[in-house]
Amino acid sequence: MFGLKSIRGGVHPETKKDLTSERSILTALPLPKKLYLPLSQHAGVESRPQVQVGDKVLKGQLVARSGGSLSANLHAPTSGIIAAIEPIVAPHPSGLPAVAMVIESDGEDRWKDLPTLNDPLDLSPDELADRVEEAGIVGMGGAIFPAAVKLRQGRRFEIKTLIINGSECEPYLTCDDRLMQEQAAAIVDGARMIRHIIEAYEVVIAIEDNKPDATAALKQAAAPYGMINVINVPTHYPMGSAKQLIQAVTGKEVPAGGRSNDIGVLVHNVGTVYAIHQALRLGRPLISRIVTVTGACVKTPHNVEALLGTPVRDLIQACGGLTAHPARLLMGGPMMGQIIPSIDSPVIKGTTGVLALNQREVNEHLPAPCIRCGRCVDACPMGLVPLEMAKHSGADDFDQAQDFGLRDCILCGSCAYVCPSHIPLVQYFEYAKGELRERRNNESKQEYTKRLMDQRNERVEREKAAKAAAKKAKKRASRKTKSPAESES
Repeated sequence: MFGLKSIRGGVHPETKKDLTSERSILTALPLPKKLYLPLSQHAGVESRPQVQVGDKVLKGQLVARSGGSLSANLHAPTSGIIAAIEPIVAPHPSGLPAVAMVIESDGEDRWKDLPTLNDPLDLSPDELADRVEEAGIVGMGGAIFPAAVKLRQGRRFEIKTLIINGSECEPYLTCDDRLMQEQAAAIVDGARMIRHIIEAYEVVIAIEDNKPDATAALKQAAAPYGMINVINVPTHYPMGSAKQLIQAVTGKEVPAGGRSNDIGVLVHNVGTVYAIHQALRLGRPLISRIVTVTGACVKTPHNVEALLGTPVRDLIQACGGLTAHPARLLMGGPMMGQIIPSIDSPVIKGTTGVLALNQREVNEHLPAPCIRCGRCVDACPMGLVPLEMAKHSGADDFDQAQDFGLRDCILCGSCAYVCPSHIPLVQYFEYAKGELRERRNNESKQEYTKRLMDQRNERVEREKAAKAAAKKAKKRASRKTKSPAESES
């Protein structure tokens, strides 16, 4: 039915998935003594706390509300007491602090009363989108874009094809693979609900062809529903990127600066679909996720179901601990993951994996001068010129970097992977994108401040005019009320 298209560029790194792909998900982890919930686990601004230090909370209770359109709600992953709302070391290579809510567990893991739900397919699309928003669900593939925003955007367009992304092209990571094998029926159920919300014509579950067990499980679960097709796409990094997957499945390209909605396609990760099933069918907010814990320094690599806010240290301990001090500790995969500064960094909504790599796996080299070989250009799946973008990013010439397509860069790391000079190209692009984001934020703050000042000045002028008018009116009234004798005197 689908004539699969090849994608531009990309690479074929060693997958290393066999470390965890045959092992079932560990679900009975010891309850952490403390959970650390950063208030920013989504694409927008920080969530706003709805509780105070010292408050008792129940599992699933709303503790922070969305702070804006690209923000998301946050719920307590277990019952306990709000011990602090304070800066912690963020799970980010910068090591900069981020405000987090610290929950001290009471050991009881008591749920709040969950709502009794009707069949979600009997409810209106708008009601279901509201429930997804209330559950705090974001993109679980790492993009952390609020799912409800995506669903509502999809309703404003004529979506012909809903693609469920089961590619999981990053080396080492198997959290989606195991989820598809063990929760195939729930994923199909979630896909049906999303289709109902956005009124898509068809659903395609796309899985890389190196996951035969996941493919078989989902084909069996989808068999009763004629509108859901399960297909295999080639194992080719970065097939899991939405734009590349759309091109492979439909043959269409998302226009530069555009969205998949523009061409009638919407993409959701299988983890997101499972979370939507949990929210709409069972009333459960997003408080946990599947995380791949692997690497040569982990004694027994596994996929684990981790409560949000769980320190990485606890996950590694649940997998037997470390066999050696890691040369590099990553959150996410080796291609797009971020170096984390501390083993005490917490799991967040976008955490797909925790990798403890030894020196051989890191294979680190000192960068050498660019030899202009053009391999990075051939590998770029977006058809960009990475060497030029890196040159201008390194010189802080961000406008020129944007002229060479920095906005369209998906930070997949294919260019750096093939570079014979071992130039850290992606780090240049992350730096440039961060500086541009900071520039935009500062401009927005300046515009906001200017608008507030203009509004204040207008208010002051109105008040002055009103006082002057009142003074004149008072004088006129005073003259009218004076007697003739008083006026003569």
